[in-house]
Amino acid sequence: MIKALQTAVAAHDAAGVAELVSYPIGVSVNGKETHIRSAKAFAEHYDGIFTPSITKAVTDQKYEDLFVNYKGIMFGDGQVWINGICHDNACKEFDAKVVTIQEGPRK
Repeated sequence: MIKALQTAVAAHDAAGVAELVSYPIGVSVNGKETHIRSAKAFAEHYDGIFTPSITKAVTDQKYEDLFVNYKGIMFGDGQVWINGICHDNACKEFDAKVVTIQEGPRK
């Protein structure tokens, strides 16, 4: 998942990145808070979501420097977070998905 995200972001593959996101997701699109409900909508707004600073946080992240805690895996200074999304209440099956995209840590 980590390498797939970095590769898709580096290639400016909006549809590829969209497939790695958990929906719905709250993001800022060109500075306006928006709820994106589908991969199609995400891909359509990709350039407004993945700003240069967010793109840099993802592509420059070194695997060995990733921050991991109970909230998931953090890229950069909190610009992107990945976490497990459970398919059932027991969480026996899950997918790793992007759950947060933001300009940086919210203060």
